[in-house]
Amino acid sequence: MFLGRGFVGALLLSLLIVASCKQCCSEWKDPSPHSRQFVTVENGVRLEVLDWGGSGRTVVLLAGGGNTAHVFDEFAPRLTPDFHVVGITRRGFGASGFRSDDNTPDSLGDDVGAVIDALKLDRPVLVGHSFAGLEMSSVATRYPHRVAGLVYLEAGYSYAFDNGKGSDVMEMMKLNAPQPPPPGAADLASFRALQQYFQRIDGFSIPEAEFRAQRKEGPSGRVGDSLEAPEGPMLMAVLEEKKRYTQIPVAALFLFANPHSVGPWVDGSTYATVQTEARAYSTELTELTGKQVKAVKDGLPTARVITIPGAHHYIYLSNTSEVLREMRGFLSGLH
Repeated sequence: MFLGRGFVGALLLSLLIVASCKQCCSEWKDPSPHSRQFVTVENGVRLEVLDWGGSGRTVVLLAGGGNTAHVFDEFAPRLTPDFHVVGITRRGFGASGFRSDDNTPDSLGDDVGAVIDALKLDRPVLVGHSFAGLEMSSVATRYPHRVAGLVYLEAGYSYAFDNGKGSDVMEMMKLNAPQPPPPGAADLASFRALQQYFQRIDGFSIPEAEFRAQRKEGPSGRVGDSLEAPEGPMLMAVLEEKKRYTQIPVAALFLFANPHSVGPWVDGSTYATVQTEARAYSTELTELTGKQVKAVKDGLPTARVITIPGAHHYIYLSNTSEVLREMRGFLSGLH
């Protein structure tokens, strides 16, 4: 998924992006210290599972919509000194398989459960970003005995918890976020150059393997066209079902960004209209996010809810140290 458009754009693009790793045209090797395997979750559907090793309780990382498990290539090794860390690529994305039928909130949650069973994981902690909040809530509400806890990384929106008092994420996605300038020819000269572009736009980047899961490699190492797959719209269809999870019967940590960062590119823009759009967008998004935060706090009094001002929707990339501190504190208290 491509970043740089704040919460709305990041989430919307994560739901619409059509990423695929089914093609490979490069000798490039992923430097992240993980092994890779495939787990069959149903007939014809195998999910890519990455294992970064480590010891202790298992942490299962679930990517946001449109991303693959490789988005955690740099974050996951920060956890391995204390935990065994694995990541799952959702069906229909990256190297994972897909079926066009029977894709519902709970069928996606069942995929996570199938991996837990296949790997014989003993009550792991699920850690999910963005859309993955839906899958975590699905697992926890139906099979609370199978997980020890949940960590919602900017994932606690209405698809994950909806008691009727918060904000509808579909409305949040309609906000008019300011758009950064697209990458130019120099930014597409290599995947490293594309990483640097997003560093300038957002103030952070994502692992190169994640970009390679979404774009072809052209001649001389240039970044080519997007790898298209028909599975991307599945996520929007799942969201539009509007299944409500009103209780989370498992220990949970919710991390929200509020106000959300729209990236340093806004501060550096010389266009007055960009500044005006950014202020209006931030005001509306801050209000809606605050409403959802309050709904989670009031509706789930035993949950730990943390707000990090100025963080990006990719909170674990923009504010890694704070996220790790809160996660370790939460995980150390689990039974």
